Amino acid sequence: MIPSRTGTRRPRIRRLVWLVALMLVSGAVLLILPQPPTIEGDERPTHLERLWFHFTGTQPAKAPDVVYVPTPQPVVDRMLELAELKPDDVLYDLGCGDGRFVVTAARRYGVRAVGVDINPQRVVDSRRNAKRAGVESLVTIKQADIFELDISDATVVTLYLLPELNVRLMPKLARLQPGARILSFEFDMRGALPETVLEIPTTNRSDPYRVFRWIVPWQPEPVPPPASGPPSRGR
Repeated sequence: MIPSRTGTRRPRIRRLVWLVALMLVSGAVLLILPQPPTIEGDERPTHLERLWFHFTGTQPAKAPDVVYVPTPQPVVDRMLELAELKPDDVLYDLGCGDGRFVVTAARRYGVRAVGVDINPQRVVDSRRNAKRAGVESLVTIKQADIFELDISDATVVTLYLLPELNVRLMPKLARLQPGARILSFEFDMRGALPETVLEIPTTNRSDPYRVFRWIVPWQPEPVPPPASGPPSRGR
């Protein structure tokens, strides 16, 4: 007896129908999930991109070292002014988020800019924003670990990381060419004396924002003298 081909096809068709239904349901769930608040210049992945990340399992090579918090655009503007960008500069933003540093630098100053982030969703954000701003020819976005990436061609580096991460980057930053400028939002680098500390008033909190700038080679931070104990008392 010859087996019916129709009978063997039905399970495959049912599996295909279930798979399509599962994808449609997952897409519907993503559509109704609450979205994070929109911040000016903060582009989020589209629902289709989120669905792609979900089904392909696309994830960073390792967990990000910091939670993504965008730098306020007015602070970005002041930091780039403090960087004193010139046409032949190459700016690296380590932990580029939505790409606002590299996009602003390319659009306003015409410099070549490289954004680096380990999170694939942030890479999508940055590339989309560079395209929308029309600066794709000047901006490169890389998905990479900032501690392993070669940044030897950088003449300006922008940071919004934690203090201990800045310290981990110091050996790499110290090897940049003389005159390279390093700018960090909010956090310093222990052991390196900043050349400039800029305070930016804000209405969002009582204390101002702070921006630190170092120029390679930087001066070492003075080591405070050891605390003197109480004088010894004779017997």
